[in-house]
Amino acid sequence: MQTYITLNDKTKIPQFGLGVYMVPEGAETENAVYEALKMGIRHIDTAHAYQNERGVGKAVKKSGIPREEIWITTKLWPSE
Repeated sequence: MQTYITLNDKTKIPQFGLGVYMVPEGAETENAVYEALKMGIRHIDTAHAYQNERGVGKAVKKSGIPREEIWITTKLWPSE
């Protein structure tokens, strides 16, 4: 069962998620995220600097889970 935290604007975010830092882009990221989504994880944490956002997107699409049910946190460097 997923637990949620309510933000100041009343948005609910899953308390726990899968971080994909240092997971290589491609099949490894896609498979890790896909399996996490199958297990009920609904929060994925990535970043542009990780260079694996494409694999995250492919896994979300492959999962068939409506996008509005998945919280994706990503980050950019200030220069981006």
